[in-house]
Amino acid sequence: MNPAEHVIQLINTDFARDNGEAEKRLSDLQTAWNDSEMASTLAKQIQDCCAPLDSKGPKTEEHEIVTHGPNPFLVPITLLHRSYIKSIRDIIAYGVRIAMYLGLAILMGTTWLRLATVQENIQSEINAIFFGGAFMSFMAVAYIPSFLEDRTVYVKERAHGLVGPTAFMVANFITGLPFLFLITVLFSLPAYFLSNFQPTATAFMRWILFLFLDLLAAESLVVLISAICPIFVVALAATAFANGLWMCTNGFMIPRQQLNVFWRYVFHYIDYQAYVFKGMMVNEFSGRNYECGEGCHCMFPSALEKECKIEGKAVLKVYGLSEGKIGEWVGILIAIVFVYRLLGWVVLYLKRT
Repeated sequence: MNPAEHVIQLINTDFARDNGEAEKRLSDLQTAWNDSEMASTLAKQIQDCCAPLDSKGPKTEEHEIVTHGPNPFLVPITLLHRSYIKSIRDIIAYGVRIAMYLGLAILMGTTWLRLATVQENIQSEINAIFFGGAFMSFMAVAYIPSFLEDRTVYVKERAHGLVGPTAFMVANFITGLPFLFLITVLFSLPAYFLSNFQPTATAFMRWILFLFLDLLAAESLVVLISAICPIFVVALAATAFANGLWMCTNGFMIPRQQLNVFWRYVFHYIDYQAYVFKGMMVNEFSGRNYECGEGCHCMFPSALEKECKIEGKAVLKVYGLSEGKIGEWVGILIAIVFVYRLLGWVVLYLKRT
């Protein structure tokens, strides 16, 4: 046991099962200390130190008692170190999620197995892109219990003046980065290549980028909602509702240009899943062509229709997407992550309990 915890357990009677026994133990400790030689020595040293100076005696320098708070630069590092240890030991925080995402990747890859570049598979590829981004985001709800545990410890430490919201949020954000990136890679390796998405290094790295930002935004949303509603069931319900809202307005169920005006302008443009879906769609269809099959009846008109092929750009046009905006969408995703974390910091700053 930690020595400090052992001492607190000995002297704290607030949570004792038998108050009478706890009070007696505390009284015995106090009596034993008062009767000890060390107590007498310490009392004499305090008396000598704090005795008033004789006006006729030699002047000595006064001793000031200076108290120092925790170093604001070392606190985030200390929290970061503790968070990494907890994340490695806590199987719920990331261990179960890694196993869950890996199983999901195998499920996705074997469901959409080796899709050939023919027009019959175009809709299946779009469905797979939506599923990969949206469901990965949705399963970030698994982080709620772990964050609520961290928040409980933070509230106690803040009450003692040890930790502020800035240090806590910085440590929480940095701790999650390598684990989320590991989850992204482990999910993408089987899911991407089993599904036969565009087999180029550039396309694969873009997929990794958008999926990583997707997970980062989803976990940031979990942090914000859990900070507002630090009750597991409420946070779970609110996060599930938010993810359902993002799925409905991200441009897959209904293309952006067909969305109701209210949903389009109020929610679509702040929907991080929308930018993930756009990025993955452009990544997949911007450089691929699809065979129209027998009879040359092409589902999407394009410049290659005379060759009995469908240009991938024609699919993007149906969804109102254009190339050349990858950087813009990445920047918007980073901004959304920042806003979620900033709002989470504001909530923690205002709520002290």
